[in-house]
Amino acid sequence: MRTIEKENTTLKNVLPKNYASPDLDKRVLGEVVDLFTNVDMGDTEESKDLLGRTYEYCIQQFAAYEGVKGGEFYTPASIVKTIVAILKPFKNCRVYDPCCGSGGMFVQSAKFIQAHSGKRGEIAVYGQESNADTWKMAKMNMAIRGIDADFGPYQADTFFNDLHKTLKADFIMANPPFNLSNWGQDKLKDDVRWKYGTPPAGNANYAWIQHMIHHLAPNGKIGLVLANGALSSQSSGEGEIRKNIIQADLVEGIVALPTQLFYSVTIPVTLWFITKNKKQKGKTLFIDARKMGGYMVDRKHRDFTDEDIQKLADTFTAFQEGTLEDVKGFCAACDLQEIEKQDFILTPGRYVGIEEVEDDGEPFEEKMTRLTSELSDMFAKSHELEEEIRKKLGAIGYEM
Repeated sequence: MRTIEKENTTLKNVLPKNYASPDLDKRVLGEVVDLFTNVDMGDTEESKDLLGRTYEYCIQQFAAYEGVKGGEFYTPASIVKTIVAILKPFKNCRVYDPCCGSGGMFVQSAKFIQAHSGKRGEIAVYGQESNADTWKMAKMNMAIRGIDADFGPYQADTFFNDLHKTLKADFIMANPPFNLSNWGQDKLKDDVRWKYGTPPAGNANYAWIQHMIHHLAPNGKIGLVLANGALSSQSSGEGEIRKNIIQADLVEGIVALPTQLFYSVTIPVTLWFITKNKKQKGKTLFIDARKMGGYMVDRKHRDFTDEDIQKLADTFTAFQEGTLEDVKGFCAACDLQEIEKQDFILTPGRYVGIEEVEDDGEPFEEKMTRLTSELSDMFAKSHELEEEIRKKLGAIGYEM
């Protein structure tokens, strides 16, 4: 480990050196070493990718095992891929994540650029992370993949110690902690970042949003994950901040996600896309993707397929090019006046409507009569069964 740190200065004091500790099971440690012994780790793109994918797999498994705590350092790959596919980072751009966890957003950005005839090193990566262990994980994740990254000289709280104060990023991608309370608002009341209003002390959602907007380049784009409450909350001035951000024509798109995409939380979440100098001025795209993500990894966790991700990215492209047609129950492009009519609430369901059900040819009145009759029959049958159960229980001396 010391030799690796000596050869890779970005990893100085990052790698663990506790392998002689009696707390570590030597047999398990030996098996881990064996796993890697015969893997070709030559200095090629393929070997970097193999080692990187192995590292990502381990992080993913830890996240699943850790449950709620796992969300602190790992955002599911399909969510990251969706954000990257919609934002489309380009060569020689600056990518920033103010709460970067283990750095998954950067990995997918590099892969995207590489897949589109570039090289993985052709982005400038900036990140910040407050957890010391997670900060080290991010540093290792970048080193393994050959990505040059600036995560600051140490871990630090983004609100109190912004390590990239002068940065203006082309792309900001983030999964900030949901509904973070006690984030230190009382000591940051007149902060330059709160251009659209001071965020409430009990919830940092709009502090994260405004921090990111503050760090955007003139044509910059943000893709971030937030709990659904931020779409409609009116408490403690959040509604007013959201209104100001919408009226500044910054909200390009909102995507409602299905449940069970995260290892750590079951609450429904949304992707926000915030853009300076939008292609479609005065318009916002709403997508209800809650019925997507049908692939179940296990009983508790689902994923977007590559087809799902492509569909969402294509919908955004069509919107930006002005060729999108609204699809009931799935997507709608709305102007500022429509959003104003909804009190600046951004819940996609309010705008996309309900999916049109195919007409089965049966007139409504007839269908209603038939269904009502069937329901009455079921109720009658239910009462009969209830009476039968009463008799049976009575026969054994038990009263309901």
